[in-house]
Amino acid sequence: MKFFEYNFDGLVGPTHNYAGLSYGNVASKSNAQSLSNPKQAVLQGLEKMKALSDRGYPQGLLPPNARPDLQTLRRLGFSGDLSTALEKASQQAPQAFASCFSASSMWTANAATVSPSADTVDHKVHFTPANLCNKFHRFIEPEQTGRILKSVFSSEKHFVHHPHIPSHEWFGDEGAANHTRFCTDYGTQGIEFFVFGRYADSPNRPAPKKYPARQTLEASQAVARLHQLSDPFVVYAQQNPDVIDTGVFHNDVIAVGNKNVLFYHEKAFENLQETQSNIKRAWSDTQPFHFVEVSESEVSVLESVKTYLFNSQLLANSDGTMTLVVPGECEESPAVWTYLQSLTQSGGPISEVLVYDVKQSMRNGGGPACLRLRVVLSEEEVRQVAPQCLMGEEIYSVLVGWANKHYRDRLSFDDLRDPQLVQESFTALDELTQILKLGSIYDFQLESP
Repeated sequence: MKFFEYNFDGLVGPTHNYAGLSYGNVASKSNAQSLSNPKQAVLQGLEKMKALSDRGYPQGLLPPNARPDLQTLRRLGFSGDLSTALEKASQQAPQAFASCFSASSMWTANAATVSPSADTVDHKVHFTPANLCNKFHRFIEPEQTGRILKSVFSSEKHFVHHPHIPSHEWFGDEGAANHTRFCTDYGTQGIEFFVFGRYADSPNRPAPKKYPARQTLEASQAVARLHQLSDPFVVYAQQNPDVIDTGVFHNDVIAVGNKNVLFYHEKAFENLQETQSNIKRAWSDTQPFHFVEVSESEVSVLESVKTYLFNSQLLANSDGTMTLVVPGECEESPAVWTYLQSLTQSGGPISEVLVYDVKQSMRNGGGPACLRLRVVLSEEEVRQVAPQCLMGEEIYSVLVGWANKHYRDRLSFDDLRDPQLVQESFTALDELTQILKLGSIYDFQLESP
């Protein structure tokens, strides 16, 4: 039976805005209060999905969380009719108010950690939503994300859905943004590579000083246990605390891997030699493993963060080579673009670079890798996925029409106070669930009239 790696990209929600909520994410903070363009954002994402699908890369999509999160606003004490509640919240608690409108679920690399059936003891695909407890605007996502995942991957015979692990800083979990899988073929036993920022129970161990380390070792270990992974095929590595302090808030901002390739900056890991040795020890195949290292002299960490060179998609080709999907900002950087040209001509595993414009996402701190959740599926498992969530010509056309119909082309912080935006957002998402045939997955759909 054949296995495939699908990239499930998150649709950008109608309330996409630049509130600068993510401390430690340089792009997010530097673009705070700028005007956003939700329509352009969702269309840019759809265009990338369709283009990669047309090239033969298996591609899916996931609906966004419903925003605004009115239940959370009510729990924070903002009562009265909708207009009154929005006005009070925006004046009295502007950060919490903006958090309830955040479209951050678009970055599905943080939606969950996924382990394929080839790696798990029960031979089922396991999903654990990330608790995202480090940032309030993301802390409110996991339950709804879990509901979405269950609706898209609904077969209990093939899929196991775990609740998110306890939402406490001890078990800070940011999902697949800190998780990579290595393998020879997608259907064979793989190595699951978990990268963490700090030890929760060892405060004297290395840790960043300026920005928070969002992933703990203890969280990664908990997910590995839940997914019934075999110890010899699990590798843990710590991020370099110094690069976290330069804005590398997730491992996927400084490294990306797939199959037998790890593409990374030389300063990505706290102990690079130990990380390499542990991967080699777990890698039992005769096929060589490729460590593709970028030195500081070639591309600095700061330039890597600025351009999101490593927040790219590494896609496997049938001839054994790899294609790297990068944001347009890489092409605009002389240092990065020069490096990428030499990379593809070096005779190494990465033979092609594709550039896509995801600027609306980039300005909020998320590149191509942030926008997708990788899910390895067998032919039979693919047949159990909600079919409208698999990218194709028809669904692409329908969703472009849907976005053009419902999304605004500019949004400011002041616009979030408009009750009409709430109605527009919920109307769009209600129609989306009908297009995708997912049933009622949002709180506003489940509430009594």
